[in-house]
Amino acid sequence: MNTLEAIASRRAIKHYDPAHRMTEAEIHQLLEAAMQSPTAFNIQNWRFVTVLDPEVRKQIRASAWDQAQVTDASLLIVMCADKDAWKKEPGRYWKNAAQPVQDFLVPAIGQYYSGRDQVQRDECMRSCGLAGMTIMLAARAMGYDTSPMDGFDFDAVGKIINLPEDHVISFMIAVGKGTQPAWPKGGQLSYDEVVIRDRFN
Repeated sequence: MNTLEAIASRRAIKHYDPAHRMTEAEIHQLLEAAMQSPTAFNIQNWRFVTVLDPEVRKQIRASAWDQAQVTDASLLIVMCADKDAWKKEPGRYWKNAAQPVQDFLVPAIGQYYSGRDQVQRDECMRSCGLAGMTIMLAARAMGYDTSPMDGFDFDAVGKIINLPEDHVISFMIAVGKGTQPAWPKGGQLSYDEVVIRDRFN
């Protein structure tokens, strides 16, 4: 499946085959693809919590309006990010670059993020959004369905997965073999309403 086909055919699927299991190799392949997603300053601040334990899944489902895909999908990924990734050995993000590039970019990371809590959080959400789309398209190409989710108690899920203090949850993605198609698209806005040329009127 090419990329444009994956984009056009991807839908949020809510019903999954609970008997299906993804292999460790498939999970690894999927998340390696996600790790190719861009991040500002290459800080790679996303952290992917792969929830496979059935008991942990049940706890999360109870905090997610009892949505069946939490337990029935083959894989549940809690999309998290490290707010402080920018200051944790930032030199490693550019270790393979030429020295002049390192000398310019590594100090710039601290200058950009230091003391800017909202910017740090916004960066986490941007990074997870980009990685999440990569996961959903890669899963589609691998023959899997997905459902991005924000209908859950973020604080409760954070406690269940033992989220570190300096991390945030962005959303979750269920991945598996769908058993029912998605509803027809509810209503697509027109191209002219969504695409603005040059500036808003």
